[in-house]
Amino acid sequence: MANLKELRSRITSVSSTMQITSAMKMVSAAKLNKAQMAITAMRPYADKLTELLQSLSASLEGDSASVYSEQREVKKVLVVAIASNRGLAGAFNSNIIKASRELYEHVYAGKQVDFVTIGKKVNDVVSKTHTVVANKSEVFDDLTFANVADIAEELMGLFTNGTYDRIDVVYNKFKNAATQIVITEQFLPIQPVEGEVKANLDYIFEPSKEEIVEQLIPKSLKTQLYKAIRDSFASEHGARMTAMHKATDNATELRDALKLQYNKARQASITNEILEIVGGAEALNS
Repeated sequence: MANLKELRSRITSVSSTMQITSAMKMVSAAKLNKAQMAITAMRPYADKLTELLQSLSASLEGDSASVYSEQREVKKVLVVAIASNRGLAGAFNSNIIKASRELYEHVYAGKQVDFVTIGKKVNDVVSKTHTVVANKSEVFDDLTFANVADIAEELMGLFTNGTYDRIDVVYNKFKNAATQIVITEQFLPIQPVEGEVKANLDYIFEPSKEEIVEQLIPKSLKTQLYKAIRDSFASEHGARMTAMHKATDNATELRDALKLQYNKARQASITNEILEIVGGAEALNS
């Protein structure tokens, strides 16, 4: 009977865990729907803004190049690692930590690599081995363009004043609820346009083309960072929903297996009791 008591306790424990993971899955699904709509609506605008900027920049002379386009020898690198403040999301956070480690151990080996962390999980790990110049995890408490723009302005300042020669952003790009792609993007300096850019140069620019580009570049960089954080935010909920779905399925299988084991043990116990009763009755009759 002690074995049956232990099995009942395990069944109760697994059932309780299954209810929690199922509830977390539904919460993440609701948040994912909102986050997915936000990033899906934003991507066309961000892509068009980048396309417009590249089209205009391609027609500018070298002397008119922006300070954000300055190419210099890379000695000091700043990596913006975007993860989440919470766990229980499968490999979501560990993939960012792994990609960040790949950057400072291999891609930028021998160079000074510092970090700006967005997400407590990545900050807890990276801060133990590297310099974290800023932890912006609180941005997830109120994820707005204005708050992200403040972070982007700080990054732009660190590049233009020569503190860092290159700034990269590492984040999870949202594809669907089950798939997140780890992306490493060059944030600054602005990458030169690859190949030929088809630009319609028959426009009349007011004010000048150079002034328009100078106004567009900061806005484009802020939008680029906001899109990366939005992508990561949607990916987080997708990863957590998938992880909780798998956890619920595993808990269901374990509960069913324990119930089967419990029923078999209970049947064996009842059979033994019957045999004892029958044996006792036969002993009395003999």
